[in-house]
Amino acid sequence: MARQCELTGKKPVAGRNISHAHNVTNRRFLPNIQKKRIWLEDEERWITVRATAKALKTLDKKGYKAMMKELNAK
Repeated sequence: MARQCELTGKKPVAGRNISHAHNVTNRRFLPNIQKKRIWLEDEERWITVRATAKALKTLDKKGYKAMMKELNAK
């Protein structure tokens, strides 16, 4: 399964490590993916979401329905 946020679509990005001796190696910056169960009030069921920690904070603030509406508008 891809390391991608289901709510915002954030993915890993590439970068480089540079040592003191200036040896350059490639690396990946991974998103902080967490698994969370969310209760959907209107559908009366639980769903499991794999989302970044920042997306979960936004989800607590706005709610699932408003967040999905905003993401679909984009």
